[in-house]
Amino acid sequence: MPEPLVLTAADFAPIIAFAGLAPDTLTWLLAHGEANRYAPNEVIIEAGAAADFMMAVVRGGIQFYAGQGGPSTPVFRVGTGQVSGVLPYSRLREVKNQGTATGETVLYLLHRDHFPALEQVSPELVQRLVGIMNDRSRDQVRSQERDDKLRALGKLSAGLAHELNNPAAAIARAAQALANRVGAKPALFVELVSHCPSPAAMLALTALAVPTAEAQPPQSALARADREDELADWLATHGVPNGYHLAPALLEAGLLPAALAAVAELLPPAARPAAFAWLEGQLTTMQLVRDVQEAGGRISKLVADVKTYSHMDRAGVFEPIDVTVGLESTLNMLGFQLRQKNVRVVRDYAAGLPAIRGQVSSLNQVWTNLLDNAIDALPAQGGEITLRTALEGGFVRVFLIDNGTGIPADVLPHIFEPFYTTKQAGDGSGLGLDIAQQIIRQHDGRLEVESAPDYTEFCAWLPIAN
Repeated sequence: MPEPLVLTAADFAPIIAFAGLAPDTLTWLLAHGEANRYAPNEVIIEAGAAADFMMAVVRGGIQFYAGQGGPSTPVFRVGTGQVSGVLPYSRLREVKNQGTATGETVLYLLHRDHFPALEQVSPELVQRLVGIMNDRSRDQVRSQERDDKLRALGKLSAGLAHELNNPAAAIARAAQALANRVGAKPALFVELVSHCPSPAAMLALTALAVPTAEAQPPQSALARADREDELADWLATHGVPNGYHLAPALLEAGLLPAALAAVAELLPPAARPAAFAWLEGQLTTMQLVRDVQEAGGRISKLVADVKTYSHMDRAGVFEPIDVTVGLESTLNMLGFQLRQKNVRVVRDYAAGLPAIRGQVSSLNQVWTNLLDNAIDALPAQGGEITLRTALEGGFVRVFLIDNGTGIPADVLPHIFEPFYTTKQAGDGSGLGLDIAQQIIRQHDGRLEVESAPDYTEFCAWLPIAN
């Protein structure tokens, strides 16, 4: 339990906000406040408690921790001479973090009920305390903005890691399969030439290794299995024992029995197993090469999308930009989250839109925030998000519409207020839409919202570039 103390005006010397105050003001503070001594690590105030007192640290300090139920993550520290707690004109009603004494600590406490009288006694001190409150609010906003960006970066990083892992794993699998295929080729070649096939047979065989047939139309799994069985049976009747292993790749290349029969007639019967095994190996090798190229292209595309999204080479530059490019790169960044929820994306872009003048990375932060909120609003089994652009007067209008739960009527008027959030603790700070609105205003535009059950529409107005 804290130990009550009696202070004198001299004890106020370390408190920066009280420096140079008139003796009558110090006397008033001593008469209307109280002082307590706290043991090291003693809890001074619990998270969730009423924010009723201004706290000035005469000696020692207060370490604040996030969360309830005991210290967890350190948030900030208030040292000797600093002021914390509720301050004049503050709307703070509830303490958000637990405060613990760092060493032996002495606090001067003034209840908020005395703030109106303090304003009459010392307008100078009230002005100082309001300045401290404003500085604290700015620091908190910057911290929350940083946390929101880190949270968004974490989501994007998780999605990108998944997106990059798929093609990287495909390349690794293809590389291993290629190594196996290439390693088997010398033995197959030796076996094939040992049967002395004619030059005509070799030409016909190698011609099949570069198929010119058009891609086969999609087939059901059952129909494809039937055709593989037919080809395997044909190979078996022509002396090729492992036809079930060779048939899938041959069919994938469009090689049917008719094409293979022409080559089989030119080959010595003993050469056919090695010949068709070599052909299947060559076709599979070429397909694996294409798989590697496709996966590598996917990785390159993702890297390009990251560069486009963040605009790393033009950070902070206002320039003519195409809003649809930013919308598309943002969709690519959030592709994993969209697929996770089975979200259908409808693109309704107006043709021939003029460029706007803006910062790509900042606008992409807006699109990310709006899309992320829309994804969260959709049910677990998925929904629909529509991206629409239109030209109206001197503005490009960018719409983002979802068919999620909608925004309740009592929440809608507060949607752009800083720190206002309906999400669970830790899921959002309530600054995302406020920051989005600020960014749009920095572009001389405005951000609007309307909502009803199963419908929410955000619309950004952005002036076209001159």
